[in-house]
Amino acid sequence: MQIGIVGLGLIGGSLGLDLRSQGHTVLGVSRRPRTCEIAVARGAVDTAETDVSLLSDTDVIFICTPIAQIVPTVQQLIPHLTPSTVLTDVGSVKAAIVNEIAPLWSNFVGGHPMAGTADSGIEAAVHGLLVGNPYVLTPTNTTPEAAIARVELLLRPLQVKLFHCEPEDHDRAVAAISHLPVMVSASLIATCLDESDSRVLKLAEALASSGFRDTSRVGGGNPELGLMMAQYNKPEVLRSLLSYRKHLDNIIDLIEQERWTELKAVFSRTQAGRSDFL
Repeated sequence: MQIGIVGLGLIGGSLGLDLRSQGHTVLGVSRRPRTCEIAVARGAVDTAETDVSLLSDTDVIFICTPIAQIVPTVQQLIPHLTPSTVLTDVGSVKAAIVNEIAPLWSNFVGGHPMAGTADSGIEAAVHGLLVGNPYVLTPTNTTPEAAIARVELLLRPLQVKLFHCEPEDHDRAVAAISHLPVMVSASLIATCLDESDSRVLKLAEALASSGFRDTSRVGGGNPELGLMMAQYNKPEVLRSLLSYRKHLDNIIDLIEQERWTELKAVFSRTQAGRSDFL
């Protein structure tokens, strides 16, 4: 197939590397000419330009831009497309995106690959980024079966774990396991930075190791991504944050009141429950 990718960052570049390895022709579009040059040099795309008209003769287009640019990108693409072209995106929020695009383009399949790294940009793109990770598709009852099948045909050879769900269910689920961790992790880093004693702060920086590295990783990522999560999935992010605050307040109360048996029970429950998510 002839595949288009708009947005040649970590996800778009990694998708390009993998799709080309499957024998597909991949055309890329980026706002920056230098990104286009790097994407071609790295083998993520066969050719790349800054103009979306390059993608006028494609079977499927993956929109890998930041969330705020997904709908405007679709609007820019539509005048150049044939009716059979299938559009899909990789945004981490689905309801807002699907609800806006579905009336504009019937062959749209909402998507979200649950993979990434702390790095961003075309330089961070790697083969096999998606292998073994969930890839969620959020078709609606009006999404053509043929469009869904075409996207799945491209994704299955990439060894992803395909899931289908409603856009709203996706947003509620990822708020808890993806968006909330970003907010919590950012708060952890901010708490450490608030240390008023410079000697203690320097000591903490020197002693930080695997525990801090693991729990702070997503909070140290792309600021734009965290902002978009909060803006476009606001109700579900707030729901998760309020639940998190409730549990945090409970732990504070147990420590203040020295109710150690109950605190241990909390940790025992979380220890047992963690494996269900991994």
